[in-house]
Parts: sequence; structure tokens; C-alpha cells
Amino acid sequence: MRLLAAALLAAALPQSDDAVLRREAERLIAAYPDQLVAYRDGMIVWRDGTRMVFDDGKVKTHEEKLRHPDLEDQVSECYPKGPLAAPPGPGFEPGRVRYEPFFRKMYGGSSAEVRANLVRIRWAPSGEMLEVTRVNGVAEKLRAVGDALARDKAALPYVTASLGGTFNWRRIAGEDRLSAHSFGIAMDIDTRHSDYWRWQNSEKILPWRNRIPFAVVEAFEKAGFIWGGKWQRFDTMHFEYRPEVFCGE
Repeated sequence: MRLLAAALLAAALPQSDDAVLRREAERLIAAYPDQLVAYRDGMIVWRDGTRMVFDDGKVKTHEEKLRHPDLEDQVSECYPKGPLAAPPGPGFEPGRVRYEPFFRKMYGGSSAEVRANLVRIRWAPSGEMLEVTRVNGVAEKLRAVGDALARDKAALPYVTASLGGTFNWRRIAGEDRLSAHSFGIAMDIDTRHSDYWRWQNSEKILPWRNRIPFAVVEAFEKAGFIWGGKWQRFDTMHFEYRPEVFCGE
């Protein structure tokens, strides 16, 4: 009985900062098993022996995380699977924080390096050929998403025409950060049915809007892609492969 009581007490106590960091680091490693092997001495260890600091120890606001992130910041906010119960609240943008050196090492540090890993896949809903990275199996996973959506008549109108594209080495509009499209891990679907906070000609974050049905979102989420419609600064056409931010399921 005393052992059981001690165990229950330990479970009820707040976790230490070290325990939280380790859990987050292990989630990152589990998301990219072909690339990452361990969390050791505060560092993420890659298969080739490269080490990256996981946490810089700084307390940051959401905006500071966007501008000056580390790997811990990248996984600090959980992306929720499933339909949204309410529009995203202030600063809720899981997956928008990206530690750029991590993505440059994984997918390529320049347009030419990323291109070396691109493959062409057929997007089944429209028959269009798309360029996507083969790293982490992203191309095959996106192909599977397209195959699933091609069988869903309700979803087809949103994924057959006016596709916004996949690979494009560029900065995010209005920012000095590389877009996820730069690494061949993102796709924009039909722009005619999409809403993007910057299209409203304002730097203010205006009320959330969305016309994309959840059936489309669900097909992407099942394959490890997050949706920009779950961000306060919404981008409802945008999906990107980010399995490390799915947590708390």
C-alpha cells in the first residue's frame, strides 16, 4: 500500500523541467527515426553524429519563438488532430515555429540541395504532377493523401484545380523566414476556396475564416501533415509535413 501511495503521489507531482524537455526531445526523435538517434546532454544527436542544442534556456513569447527559435520551441505547442471546437485563440499556431537549421540539415541547405531530393508524384484528384521531397517518405505520404481524397466526392472540389503548389524556395510573405515550401514538405490546395490572413490587406490578425471541409484536413493529418487553418494567422490552403508537433492525443 505504501508503494502504491508513493507511486500515486509521484504521478500527481509536477514534472521537472528536465523531464518535460526529455519528453519533448523524445517526441522529436520518434517523428524522424531515419534522421535522429538520441537526446544526450541537452543535445539532439543525428545519425551522422551531428549535435544540435535542444533548448537555449530562454523564456520567450510566441513572437520571440517565431523570430529566434530553438528545437524545444519548435515542439513546445501541440497540434490538435480533429475538428476545431472553436477558432484558434491568440498566439495559438502549432507548427509555425520552425528552427531553420534543423530543416536545412534534414532537407537541404539551399535550393539546389533540396532539389536533389525532390521526386515527382501524381496528385490523383487532378492528375497533376507535383515536386515533393523523398526525405522521410514525404512524397509517398502525400501521394497516399491524394489517393484517399480522389475517392472522396465531397472533398474533390477542393483539391482538383488551382493548386497553390508544393516546392518553392522562398521566404514567407512579410517575414524573413524560409517557407516550409522551400524544403519540399508543404502543399497549398485550391486557392479559390481558401482564406489567408494576409489577403485581407491588413497587418492586423482579423477574425478567423475557413471554407475547407474537415474531410480534406483529416486526410492530410492522418499522414502527418498539419493544417494552417488551425493557426490564429490562418492559412487554410496550407499543409506541411510536421509529425513532431502531433502530441497529447
